Amino acid sequence: MWPRRLKLATAVWSVAFLVTCAAPEHRAPLPRHREAGAFPAAPRPAIVGRQVWHADEKAVREKPVYTGSVQAVFLHHTLHSNNYDCVADVPAMLLSMEKHHINDMGWDDLGYNFVVDRCGTIYEGRAGGVDLAVKGSHTKGFNARSVGIAALGHFEEGQEVPRAMLRAIATVAAWKLRAGVDPKGRTRMVSSSGESRYPKGTPVELNVISGHRDEYETTCPGAALYEALPWLREEAARLRGAR
Repeated sequence: MWPRRLKLATAVWSVAFLVTCAAPEHRAPLPRHREAGAFPAAPRPAIVGRQVWHADEKAVREKPVYTGSVQAVFLHHTLHSNNYDCVADVPAMLLSMEKHHINDMGWDDLGYNFVVDRCGTIYEGRAGGVDLAVKGSHTKGFNARSVGIAALGHFEEGQEVPRAMLRAIATVAAWKLRAGVDPKGRTRMVSSSGESRYPKGTPVELNVISGHRDEYETTCPGAALYEALPWLREEAARLRGAR
């Protein structure tokens, strides 16, 4: 189900301090261009831009870092309450999360590349051009050549993951992964941080679509969302026309 047209509420809601499951890593700027031949294998979904949730662009510490085409997707949850209103509450929640990541965590910007709410609306997270591969601060050791997608909410054991949210996550994965990558397959990456599950410099074979816990010592993205990974891989492959 495609997201409905977003109408912002006039009031800005106050959002409590939140704990996230993202992770920064060293920045190594690369040229600002798309890799030759790196064309999407699935259509771009509807995405709500940063200007809609009133991202604080002046607070962003550094310019985006571009890392070439995407070979892996890492799934997160944000640990918010699941009872938010998708129209009235989400913009303020995203702005609060951006400020938390910058001011409390010391990161350059919102850590995730995309955030998906329970109604299936997809939001642009970290700044830098939705169509390019922008290095985030979501999965320590594996932020380059990957995309971090955060499910807005708390999805531990017993929590229901909305189908609209899952479908939206699958559409982002199907679109952002470079052509030729099998969402149901595995990919080789090299850890860039000893604070991940793997020592710095270690080559690792990972699922193309993984949970944060696969690369970092955390319970993120929660047991309920982690159990949905096989479905997400199948759906992303279907959207890319896999047989």
